[in-house]
Amino acid sequence: MEFTDLLKQIEFIKEVDKLKYILRKTKLINSDRNENDAEHSWHLCLMAFVLAGHANFPVDLLRVIKMLLIHDIVEIDAGDTFIYDTQKSHTNTEEERTAANRIFGLLPDEQAGELIAIWEEFEAGETHEAKFARAMDRLEPLLQNTSNQGGTWSEFGVTYEKVFAKKQVIRQGSETIWQYAEQLINDSVEKGILKK
Repeated sequence: MEFTDLLKQIEFIKEVDKLKYILRKTKLINSDRNENDAEHSWHLCLMAFVLAGHANFPVDLLRVIKMLLIHDIVEIDAGDTFIYDTQKSHTNTEEERTAANRIFGLLPDEQAGELIAIWEEFEAGETHEAKFARAMDRLEPLLQNTSNQGGTWSEFGVTYEKVFAKKQVIRQGSETIWQYAEQLINDSVEKGILKK
């Protein structure tokens, strides 16, 4: 690689440091401090590494980890959209596409193309790796909210039906983890921290 490629890579590395400043609605487990996107991404990677044996199909763990490391980088420009937001869609938006092109475009062309393709794969959620990565992305906030007496569910009046519908994505990546998640959701209703 040329020295100019190194300079582009360093610019990208400096730019993605901004992910540490993007606050999510969810709070850390057993805490009242909001999680930031960088913490979220790190935690998902560790979860994927530990829980990969529960995936519905064998997965390329390195590809899953790449997805989890970069899936929220677009939020540097587009901001974090709360999964239960009733005003703005949580699905891939033109705003996120523009962000992906700008931020990944800081890299040398070949690397930029690779990361955009990995980001698109995660967003599409069709490969085994994407399904498992998305399962991790939906599991972590469930663990956080159940540890925080309902957390964002209580704060924003999120109902059982909405939680159940959004968390179904877990099933596509892991039936075993879905069984655990479904039990957590049902237990949350019984405890009164999630309203039906």
